[in-house]
Amino acid sequence: MNFKITLLPGDGIGPEVVGEAVRVLEIISSKYEHSFNFQERLMGGCSIDQFGQSVTDETLADCKASDAVLLGAVGGPKWDDPKAKDRPERGLLALRKGLAVFANLRPVKVHPALIDASPLKPEKLKDVDILVVRELTGGLYFGQPKLREMKDGHERAVDTLEYFDYEIKRVVELAFNLAKSRKKKVTSVDKANILESSRMWRQIATQIGTENPDVELDHMLVDTASMRLITAPVSMDVIVTENMFGDILTDEASVLAGSMGMLPSASLGESGVGLPHEARVGLYEPIHGSAPDIAGKGIANPIGTILSSALMLRYSFKLEAEAAVIENAVYQTITEGARTADLGGKLSTRQMADEIIKNI
Repeated sequence: MNFKITLLPGDGIGPEVVGEAVRVLEIISSKYEHSFNFQERLMGGCSIDQFGQSVTDETLADCKASDAVLLGAVGGPKWDDPKAKDRPERGLLALRKGLAVFANLRPVKVHPALIDASPLKPEKLKDVDILVVRELTGGLYFGQPKLREMKDGHERAVDTLEYFDYEIKRVVELAFNLAKSRKKKVTSVDKANILESSRMWRQIATQIGTENPDVELDHMLVDTASMRLITAPVSMDVIVTENMFGDILTDEASVLAGSMGMLPSASLGESGVGLPHEARVGLYEPIHGSAPDIAGKGIANPIGTILSSALMLRYSFKLEAEAAVIENAVYQTITEGARTADLGGKLSTRQMADEIIKNI
């Protein structure tokens, strides 16, 4: 089979980890006689430096014309001026909106050999296997108006938390569909005691729960959910929540796995999950940032990006066997004791990928 993949290595450690994921994909393509055609484009701070924009119309068009997009990371101190007209993160938001990927799937599974790498007590981590489904194109990050202005002699900033009913409905329905092949439990996270948008979210989630009686539905306030992730993570299965809550909770959940460098993500539109066609192109990326403090040192953990490429094979290309081969190779490599610096080891980015490739 032939697939066209747009690479957006981005900033910081992004090019380093994307490069190793590409090596893994090339091994898979050779082993299974697929053809992965890679094209590399700029997005983020590097694109601002080159073109004056965090993402250009041409890059977005190339992404839309691909079968999938693999992203490294964007951002860094160089582009952190709060007065700047454009920032790397704006390119990421524009990419998500342009590709119409409304659901970000972030699996958090604790490897038995990495339990000691987490700051939590080992007994709290046994059998933890969580899937967070984060709404990706609504909420505070996209709501309008969004502005800064002078009012009554003071500077005023406004962000708007906005959701339409259909945006909530489609992501919650997806969470229920995914839960049916897992433990059949959905935890819907909101702030319904305060926010009107959360009250609508809870109302819609309740209705969808009624339509899916074979799946247990649990409503949870976001502050309670943040506590439960640390005190009793094994009690959770599929978590579905709005954009900003999901952003924060998944970073918190990364400590369960021992390092943020371990976790992949998949951002999907409706066609990517077997629902009516809306978005054809999936976006895949590790959940970590650009880590400018270690960029160029060759010590970043490539596992999150390599596992993101496995999700790409599964969701965009429907290559389940090939995806499982990568995941099993990562599992075996960790079991054998391979560790990068974030996990207390000494392997370089390249050496860790080498060990994974040996196990494919």
